[in-house]
Amino acid sequence: MSTDSEIIRRSLDQPSAFAELFDRHARVVNAFATYRIGRHAAEDVLSETFLVAFRRRADYEAGVESAVPWLLGIASRLIRRHRAVEAKHWRSFAAAVSGEEHSSEGGLDAALTRIDAEREVSGLRARIAALAPRDRETLLLYAWQGLSYDEVAAALGVPVGTVRSRLNRVRKRLDPVRRAQAQAKAQTQAQTDRAAGSIR
Repeated sequence: MSTDSEIIRRSLDQPSAFAELFDRHARVVNAFATYRIGRHAAEDVLSETFLVAFRRRADYEAGVESAVPWLLGIASRLIRRHRAVEAKHWRSFAAAVSGEEHSSEGGLDAALTRIDAEREVSGLRARIAALAPRDRETLLLYAWQGLSYDEVAAALGVPVGTVRSRLNRVRKRLDPVRRAQAQAKAQTQAQTDRAAGSIR
């Protein structure tokens, strides 16, 4: 079985060989994108990811056997762009309807009830969503996609130490016990500092 690197190299002379890379990794890229932005938008990201990869295949690092980090890095950038466009459209929509009166009956109440219920049930999901985008992306590549620190670093184009720092920060923010301990420690330190200041 050929490595991803060999397939990419072969596709430089035989472009149709690149289809093997798609067959091998499309499910992983699609699952990653679906988790991040939903099924319908993920289909576009999947197609675009492999189109970008095909166009940039000559730049692929020959020594790297697995193309998964490279592909997920491309997908991550496309997802960020998709979200930026989506946010811009949402802001435009919100501005357009801001002057209109809204009824609190019917669909809006049902939607708000569902949102509230989801927030209560998925505390962890909310904390993940509250993470800085770079931290969230690092976590998803590491925990959900199962990439190693080195692979996450390659996918995001950052040093391995940055990946380790981000994951450590994420662990502290997501673990309620650690978060409570950190807050208690900070309060104790502040009280100690105030007491030391009043003694002087």
